[in-house]
Order: sequence, then C-alpha cells, then structure tokens
Amino acid sequence: MKIEYIKEKLSELLDEKRYVHSIGTMEYAVKLAERFGEDARKAMIAGLVHDVAKCLDKQQLLNCALKSGIVIDNIMKNQIELLHGPAGSYLARKLFGIEDVDILNAIAYHTTGRENMSKLEMIIYVADLIEPSRQFEQVERLRKKSFEDLEKAVVMAMDNTLKYVIERGGLIHPNTIYARNWLILQESGEVR
Repeated sequence: MKIEYIKEKLSELLDEKRYVHSIGTMEYAVKLAERFGEDARKAMIAGLVHDVAKCLDKQQLLNCALKSGIVIDNIMKNQIELLHGPAGSYLARKLFGIEDVDILNAIAYHTTGRENMSKLEMIIYVADLIEPSRQFEQVERLRKKSFEDLEKAVVMAMDNTLKYVIERGGLIHPNTIYARNWLILQESGEVR
C-alpha cells in the first residue's frame, strides 16, 4: 500500500482540519512505534487512516459500521461519533485493501479502546490525542508520559477523556472502562 495514494484519497474524503490531524497522528504513531519497538510502517498506516470515516454523515457511518460486523449498542446509537472507528476499519479494507488485523483493530478501537489492547492499538489511541494540533490542558504532560510509559499514558489519556465526557454529560462506552481497568490490573500484576 502506497502512503502517497492513501494521503491523496484522504485529502478528498476529509476536511482540511481532519486531514492535518491525520498526518499529525501518523507522525506521532511512527515516533511511538520506534520508541516502543512496534512496526513503524503499520503505525504509519493506522495513524494516517484512523479517521477515514470521521467526515461521513450519520447514515453513512451507520452503514459502514454495520458492514464492519460490530454490534452497534445503545451508547453508539446515541453517540454516533463513536462509530467512526469501526466504520473506518471497514473503509480501510474497502478503499485501501488493508487486511492486517492489528491495523484494522487499531483503527476500530482508537476512540474507545478495549480490553487487552495490542501495542499498536495503544500507540494509535495515544497518538490520536497527542498529535501537534491537539491543544488541551494536559496535552504536554500526556505527550511526555507517552514516550516514557505507553500503558500509563493510555490510562492517563482515558482518564482525561472520561473527565471530558462526564463534564459534558456524555455517555461512556464500556470498552473504555474495560480497557482502563485491564491496564491498571495488568500494571498491578493482577492480569496475566
């Protein structure tokens, strides 16, 4: 898969702000992959493509998410933006011929996370939040932690996201809770 082709196609599918965000996520994903011994090319592709479905309308999101094979729960129905991960995984296959399951999962779960995340999934989850165009109160602290301890950075990122969603009265997807708990239990040695 040629990166230039993906970039060209994404520039057609995404608005300028989301395209710039995708390039930034790709760049941070590669840096994190190199830092933590993950395949940099896989990180590059997953980081670049992670938001391919972000600019779809509600019906397109639902259609692509259904085709991805996920079960669309009540939380996703009520917070439709959560579907852009699974929908993006479907589009990554359809538009770019991506078949690598780890890349597809990194795209599918980059918003919610999930229990037992792979290293690539964690990299994309964090890179999405720390890329250069992101500006929020804890972003510099999260950027620093991301290069020190990936698992702790994911927990920190999830904590930040949970606070943000709660402050706005949003729904919290159980995958995020399961992922966060799994990472904390793993850190304490409770998960093997």
